[in-house]
Amino acid sequence: MKLSVLDLVPVLGDADSATALKQAAELAGTAEQLGYHRYWAAEHHDLPHLACPAPEVLLAYIGARTHRIRLGSGALLLPHYSPMKVAETFRLLAALCPGRIDLGIGRAPGGSAHVSIALSGNFLENVRKMPETLEALAELLTDRYRLDGQSVTARPIPPSPPEIWMLGTNHRSAAYASKLGAGYVFGHFMSDRDGEEVLSTYRKEFQPSSLTPEPRAMAAVSIICAETEEKAYRLAAQGRARFEPKELPKDGAAREHQALIGTPEQVKAGLLQYRDRYRVEEFLVVTLTGDYESRLHSYKLLAEACL
Repeated sequence: MKLSVLDLVPVLGDADSATALKQAAELAGTAEQLGYHRYWAAEHHDLPHLACPAPEVLLAYIGARTHRIRLGSGALLLPHYSPMKVAETFRLLAALCPGRIDLGIGRAPGGSAHVSIALSGNFLENVRKMPETLEALAELLTDRYRLDGQSVTARPIPPSPPEIWMLGTNHRSAAYASKLGAGYVFGHFMSDRDGEEVLSTYRKEFQPSSLTPEPRAMAAVSIICAETEEKAYRLAAQGRARFEPKELPKDGAAREHQALIGTPEQVKAGLLQYRDRYRVEEFLVVTLTGDYESRLHSYKLLAEACL
């Protein structure tokens, strides 16, 4: 079983955004030392308690301070951006950190309606164009893109391409990943959907690509570990109290029934059940407590039990 980190880059306690970003770098470095496979940063806009509107910038900073751990977006919100710019950005990251970059894609707005308009205009129209946008992105990442009959290349061309993943919570996102020939991450921590069914759809409809020849799947889960179950639930309550529902995707991280909360042994048992149920060997772990120390400690306890 592999474990990876999904970081919402929260602003906790009395910290400011600068501190939150430094804590993100510390979490990534510690995760590398503990044996976590990936560190992914999420994208959100104009939310006071989430500090990362541009994962690609944070990943470049962390990439210069780490050596092995894979780095990615979880997720870059593609409807806001042109495929060319995304391909250039992640190829540049892949050239700076060879063999370590993941491009995780989402289609959520990541903020309020007004923020979406400020970012990219008509967001719903951009979402409607997602199939064409994804196709263009795949062509750019495999040097097949042409415009008005002319070849267009997203440079620089890295030693190895970024891995491409689609993140989602339903059949539509799974279908996008299947058609694109990308990996798929089921967002268990922010979904009430049947993950088994969604992942089955992805695997059955998967179309191989040069980027991803076979279906690859992960599940993103909310986990809080502590030495005792009572303490773990207390930390979970503190995390919930810190965030307003609108500041979390679909209030997902606050869905206690969706989270694994308890001692390392209890959490490991829960992960093994999800592994068998979803047929995945890797989990992206998001942990929200009320302070950075307990958050980092939770990741350490989880690693000691599972890695």
